[in-house]
Amino acid sequence: MMKKAFTLLAALVLPLTALQAQTAQRPLQLSDLYRMRDVADPQLSPDGAWVAYTVTRADSATDKRDADVWMARTDGSQNLRVTTAPASEAKPRFSPDGKYLSFVSSRGEEDGGDAQLWLLNRAGGEAEKVTKLRGSVSDYVWSPDGQRLALIIRDADPDSLTAAQKAKKKTAPPIVIDRFQFKKDVDGYLNKQRQHLYIFDVASRKLTNLTPGVYDEHLPAWSPNGQQLVFSSKRGPDPDRHDNFDLYLIDAKAGATARPLLTTDVAESSPGYGSRPAWSPDGRRIAFVQGGPREQLVYALHQLMVVEVANGTVKALTAGRDRNTTKPQWAPDGKSLYFLLEDDRATSLARVPAAGGTINIVLGGTREVNDFALARNGQLVVLSSLPQAPAEVFGVDKKGAPKPLSRQNDAWLKGVSLSPVEAIQTKSKDGTPVSGFLVKPVGYQAGRKYPTLLRIHGGPVAQFGYGFSFEWQYFAANGFAVVAANPRGSSGRGLEYSKAIYADWGNKDTDDVLAVVDYAVAQGVADPERLGVGGWSYGGIMTDQVIARDQRFKAAVSGAGIANVLAGYGTDQYIRDYETELGTPWKNTDVYLRVSYPFFHADRIKTPTLFMCGEKDFNVPLLNTEQMYQALKSLNVPTQLVIYPGQFHGIITPSYVKDRYARYLAWYQQYLLPTGTSSAAGSK
Repeated sequence: MMKKAFTLLAALVLPLTALQAQTAQRPLQLSDLYRMRDVADPQLSPDGAWVAYTVTRADSATDKRDADVWMARTDGSQNLRVTTAPASEAKPRFSPDGKYLSFVSSRGEEDGGDAQLWLLNRAGGEAEKVTKLRGSVSDYVWSPDGQRLALIIRDADPDSLTAAQKAKKKTAPPIVIDRFQFKKDVDGYLNKQRQHLYIFDVASRKLTNLTPGVYDEHLPAWSPNGQQLVFSSKRGPDPDRHDNFDLYLIDAKAGATARPLLTTDVAESSPGYGSRPAWSPDGRRIAFVQGGPREQLVYALHQLMVVEVANGTVKALTAGRDRNTTKPQWAPDGKSLYFLLEDDRATSLARVPAAGGTINIVLGGTREVNDFALARNGQLVVLSSLPQAPAEVFGVDKKGAPKPLSRQNDAWLKGVSLSPVEAIQTKSKDGTPVSGFLVKPVGYQAGRKYPTLLRIHGGPVAQFGYGFSFEWQYFAANGFAVVAANPRGSSGRGLEYSKAIYADWGNKDTDDVLAVVDYAVAQGVADPERLGVGGWSYGGIMTDQVIARDQRFKAAVSGAGIANVLAGYGTDQYIRDYETELGTPWKNTDVYLRVSYPFFHADRIKTPTLFMCGEKDFNVPLLNTEQMYQALKSLNVPTQLVIYPGQFHGIITPSYVKDRYARYLAWYQQYLLPTGTSSAAGSK
């Protein structure tokens, strides 16, 4: 007791300057984009002593994003960088004996080139490139005995020019299209390229294609005895015309034929949802995530299921839990399964008995658990983020307490002042509860009203959660309050909540986002005369809907959206979604016109609006943004169009990311701040 009192007294008499130095913080700035690290993909060594993960940073010198592999001891004693090459490395994986750490990288490939498989002997030496393909490794898993790997390899583009042909300035051949779905963001125009399942022998370096043909394979997983693989694939006469992924089994040897484990009318382990099927330790069952009927599209609920390999009997483990699940993994003893469980604004690590029963939350609360890994000895790690801290790797003890391991963002976070993120809930016009967040400006003073920005998420089936948002904090650092909503159409609140906007975009969800704005005004935080709105993708779609239906907003930023859905049919990657949800334009013109409200009522828009899009966006193509810009320009509403050259739906070039934030802020400042008012942090 005396020792504690003495320590406290010593702390109290520390020089004032020392205390100031310890607590000195500055507002968040755009330059922090280059200090922030994106941590991802935790992978445990077989003995559970180490966790490998990737760290991605924005490099201002090269204007690219670079990813490296790091490792940390799970006891917290050591954290070290494994790769330092200029090219990015991804998908670190330990071999079953712990001898190798593998990864994929385009090191040494021209213009980024195809991703190849590399092996790093942990005993020492340089990493070795073990595949030399004209084609890219997109996924892989080690066999249980460590002698082979199952690879997913995308075919080389038969129409692309080789380096030698480019040097001779050869003319590229014409693009010939004959597929139902003929374009996809990043991939571009789709031809006959497919991605197949291969077996790679580590000793001989021999590569065997198990699934030649006209289908794409995804998410392979080895049986515990190493004799079989399960994988996900869309098959049938024309896979382009449906989204129904099924599970297939194949013997891990040349000449084997894939056979269906499950073929149903609902998607199983869809690659877009990122849930690899998982074998039980005894090899008798496979856990997977199952979606809903085809007509529910992205709105469908994803449930944790288990199938008996011998007879195909299926059991739902999360039936009755009206929430999405992802990434199942078996406990080492096979008696339970771990998985991620989405709920209102949160994603938790959960566990359920293998026979079904009560779901237990292993790590939950006001956080987002983005990923996890489980070793044979029970060692558990998670990738988790908080409202005031980007995602990091944590160890989880038997009591469910997280212990920080990666610590990649600790240093710069100590130097910046961040705003608290307040969870809020209000009611929409029809009484439906709507959840969201309120972020007050840095230096907030009670009783003062602030310019406030309504930010709307993409998806639409996604949600704002208890994770870190640089965007919100940047606006708060510059004197703005931020209000964010999870309107109907969002995930986290069950199936009915998600599909409430089915073929009716911009109606109920507009009421919902306006309700959170009303809440912020009623709380005395938001100045009703200085309101802004904005979002990207479906957030851009909703921005257009909001300003066409409500004139209270004095500034808007609409990113990569679409207001005239008739123009989307056949020009973006969502042809199946259009025909399933809306029908065809020639038969259901009224439905297309209904969801295209902003374009056909553009004369109701009075809000000065900044439009943005990537030049090569095939997700929500540039032409949609151009149409709305042209409409407002014709109507003499203040507007501007910003196009980012060479960018797809997601803006990733660091200088463009910085530029976009700077333009967001400048546009909002121009219309929402009184003349002569300066921001707190500026746009450094």
